[in-house]
Amino acid sequence: MTPSANASARAEGPAKRLVLLGATGSIGKSCARVILDNPGRFCVEAVVGGRDGAALARTAIELGAKFAAIADPAGYADLKAGLTGRAVETACGAQAMQAAARWPADLVVSAIVGAVGLGPTYAAIECGRVIALANKETLVCAGAPVMLGVLRHGATLLPLDSEHNAIFQALGGRDVAEVACMTITASGGPFREWSAENIAKATPAEALAHPKWSMGPKISVDSASLMNKGLELIEAHHLFAIAAEKLAVVVHPQSVVHGMIAFADGSTLAGLANPDMRTAVAHCLAYPQRVRSGVAAPDLIALSRLTFEPADLDRFPALRLAREALAEGAGAPTALNAANEIAVAAFLDGKIAFGALAGIVGRTLEAMRAAGEIETPADIDEALAIHHVARDRAASLLA
Repeated sequence: MTPSANASARAEGPAKRLVLLGATGSIGKSCARVILDNPGRFCVEAVVGGRDGAALARTAIELGAKFAAIADPAGYADLKAGLTGRAVETACGAQAMQAAARWPADLVVSAIVGAVGLGPTYAAIECGRVIALANKETLVCAGAPVMLGVLRHGATLLPLDSEHNAIFQALGGRDVAEVACMTITASGGPFREWSAENIAKATPAEALAHPKWSMGPKISVDSASLMNKGLELIEAHHLFAIAAEKLAVVVHPQSVVHGMIAFADGSTLAGLANPDMRTAVAHCLAYPQRVRSGVAAPDLIALSRLTFEPADLDRFPALRLAREALAEGAGAPTALNAANEIAVAAFLDGKIAFGALAGIVGRTLEAMRAAGEIETPADIDEALAIHHVARDRAASLLA
């Protein structure tokens, strides 16, 4: 169900029980800051990390978690060592992540990066949880099956990405049929004013130097290529049940307006906030109430002006590929995301140039179309099967 359909106001009472999937990443750290800034409002039950066992142990201690699970077994020894003498249950691997997602809680934060977050997120959906969704790959990889699962199990998705969170607040429960256009903004990333030639030669260090946001390496590279905006369009299509042709991207360098909705009557509502993920985090953690985020509201007088530019699909072909995949539907978004994961990892490892990212993704999609491998996934397993085929094809192109 949508948040407006089944989330009701909660009176002051017991602390809201939380599970944090991706507790050691940038979103997880923002969650921790909001939780600690609002003592007594939240109780962290379980935390999940990727591979840094020592960091996950520190997070579990800081937040008072009862259960800590790490995805990579290589980090399990450090997790155990860091929790020696503590009454914290520990585990590792995919099953442990899903166990954490099913832990009794009022809200599950899904902030694991990549398609690996799909399994744990869907486990929470099957339990009928309220989920603060920051893992956009869940809907990009398996949008239709996931939304069907949300409806079937009575779960709730709260958008935690700043753009989707701003749109959710601006939409305010109105009928999406009243929307003429839903716009997601992009900062433009570190290469907004670069020539196509210089973008193609950009180094990993340059791609990671985002002008507005502090994010993990994968998301930072996606932001630099504008693939991140393409994935967000696909996510919005499923999250808000809105037609692809009603979705748009504009470049907004100040990163204060995160999303806008133009309605059929000609009016437009926009969601504004300073570029700090704690604002969206606080909104989701406390929803439908409000708590302190630690972030001040934008000072429009100090900002003086807000500017908007069209997204350049020639210099940023990844966004064009994502738009095409959204229009194509079926398994195209799944394949797009999987190929992009392989390409970004190769770029960060110094194996390919930045200018080769979109080419790897595009050729993967072409090969899968020719082989009849882009069909509509009926369930999560079929989506993951397409995902793995796309990863293999992208990897073979790199080889």
